[in-house]
Amino acid sequence: MKLSREKINHLSKLILRGFLDDDRVEFFCDENDLRLEIVNVLRDELQIEDEIDETVRHIIESYSRDIKEGSNEWDILYHKHYNEETKKRRGVSLG
Repeated sequence: MKLSREKINHLSKLILRGFLDDDRVEFFCDENDLRLEIVNVLRDELQIEDEIDETVRHIIESYSRDIKEGSNEWDILYHKHYNEETKKRRGVSLG
């Protein structure tokens, strides 16, 4: 998923605001440093998401028969391989 720099910055500010509003969270660093770290995490996660998507599309393209994107079969295969790749790269199962 592609997000503009502005959208990532906006999301980082929303997440930071959520942390600042939570009395259970205590900070020992500058707010802007924390916001920049949130930006880095968001960028890393979006990069992983793009890599998973690319890998899954490659897997589906490697099938011997042509499977049209948007068909029910393509969607089922995409979700199956997407879940497998997500589990492999992130160590979590989506369902």
